[in-house]
Amino acid sequence: MKIIVTHSSPDWDAITSVWLLKRFFPGWNTANIQFVPAGERIGKLKAPIEKIDGDEVIHVDTGMGPLDHHETNDQNVCAASRTLDFVKRTQNSNLIKTQNYEGKEHLEDKLEAIDRIVRIVVDIDHFKEVFWDNPTADYHEFSLLGVLEGLKLQKPDDDEYYVEFGMQVLDALVHNFKNRIWAEIEIKEKGIEFSTRYGKGIGFETINDSVVKLAQKMGYVLAVRKDPRKGYVRIKARPSQTQNEIDLTLAYEKLKKIDPEATWYLHVSKKMLLNGTPKNPKMVPTKLTLKEIIAVLEKV
Repeated sequence: MKIIVTHSSPDWDAITSVWLLKRFFPGWNTANIQFVPAGERIGKLKAPIEKIDGDEVIHVDTGMGPLDHHETNDQNVCAASRTLDFVKRTQNSNLIKTQNYEGKEHLEDKLEAIDRIVRIVVDIDHFKEVFWDNPTADYHEFSLLGVLEGLKLQKPDDDEYYVEFGMQVLDALVHNFKNRIWAEIEIKEKGIEFSTRYGKGIGFETINDSVVKLAQKMGYVLAVRKDPRKGYVRIKARPSQTQNEIDLTLAYEKLKKIDPEATWYLHVSKKMLLNGTPKNPKMVPTKLTLKEIIAVLEKV
């Protein structure tokens, strides 16, 4: 039997360490999980993998072994970072074979996503969330830190549940980070910048809708995405915190005039203009090219 040992009331460092082993260390996907008081262990050798009563055992985030970090004050490491290094060092050639996901041949892309997740876990484990922007704001309670703390209040002492929940979340985060990385590449390599009287805009022909929100976070006042498969168009203006200076009404009227057969929808905020959406299969996509749409936006 294979056993992963971590501490009771597992935090994100412990949960992420377990997840890395069960998802990416070949042969450990069905390993049992055991919990011990923080700092304790069930073996004495302190090797990454120990033989204990016929079982193979790995300790993470407890017991002062190689996949723990409590013997050092180095704030650049945690159990998850050491576990990831261990997985990459010993099984890197087999990492891609241990999980089924779309496009799994892109190992490098997935590793970058995992690296980013682990870097955040390192910061969290050293309590650096106190340095996040506006750290006392309520929206931080929507973060995984807040959710896990709430679960521990809702379901006290249910360590297995915390790990199961955390692993599902981390599975989803890998997909989200991969999409984020893809969006960053699209913005850098394929984005078409243009100028409006409101400021800089950017357009894309891509199936990845993440480019729209990421472009807004990067400061573009207008972001346009045309889906090359279905022809749908999404135009979004960056929300304003002061006044509603960006208004897509004129763009809506001009596009309707140029392509009256297409279905155009202007949101009541006047900051979102849609042509086609999976939510409404009856909508007719526009015949206009991305460059033709950008030309309209440049003049409004």
